[in-house]
Amino acid sequence: MKPRILIIDDDPAIADVLAINLQMAGYEVTKSLDGMQGQALAVQLSPDLILLDLMLPQVDGFTICQRLRRDPRTQDIPILMLTALSQTHNKKVEGFNAGADDYLTKPFELEEMLARVRALLRRTDRIPATAGHREILSYGPLTLVPERFEVSWFGKIIKLTRLEFELLHCLLQRHGQTVSPSEILKEVWGYDPDDDIETIRVHVRHLRTKLEPDPRNPRYIKTVYGAGYCLELPSQIEPPSAS
Repeated sequence: MKPRILIIDDDPAIADVLAINLQMAGYEVTKSLDGMQGQALAVQLSPDLILLDLMLPQVDGFTICQRLRRDPRTQDIPILMLTALSQTHNKKVEGFNAGADDYLTKPFELEEMLARVRALLRRTDRIPATAGHREILSYGPLTLVPERFEVSWFGKIIKLTRLEFELLHCLLQRHGQTVSPSEILKEVWGYDPDDDIETIRVHVRHLRTKLEPDPRNPRYIKTVYGAGYCLELPSQIEPPSAS
């Protein structure tokens, strides 16, 4: 069965070009030129991936993305956000905060778009493969529950997004070691963007908000300046405190 991709973009010419290239690459494609209709189609069709334009009539892409993430029927569908805005940095952060999995700024090469689509689909319904050693799903107070993208954290169940889960999984495989941004981007996002550090920072910040007693002074997910990130967990399972 072909993976189904939903395109939500109010520009018919762009939507057609995207659809043709995706169909040629072997995907089943549905198009929507309106955000509200696109949201309804996402619920109805449950696509494998959504290409969501930021600048939509009536309701913008940020709002649609937030609504899809709040709906249990669509909350786990990968979303690739598209925008032509010049303020790429701020809009990228806003897009990730809204729940987007990845981000492309127009104009972009069609091969780059297809690479991002393939990377997002490869992650669907599985944990990233970690070469070279046995997969680790539990250490000290942390246990990953991949079937539901949840973690048991000091005995408390916490729901994560797919990307937050995979980022934490990546760090857990190398517990106590510094993981470079390039390693994280390749393993979690599945491609090699050009030093897209802000992408990682946003999702690390989200993880710290959910797991750290004091996210501004992280105890477990540490930044190693100039080198990357390191997950350091205690061996004892005692409730974390903010003191």
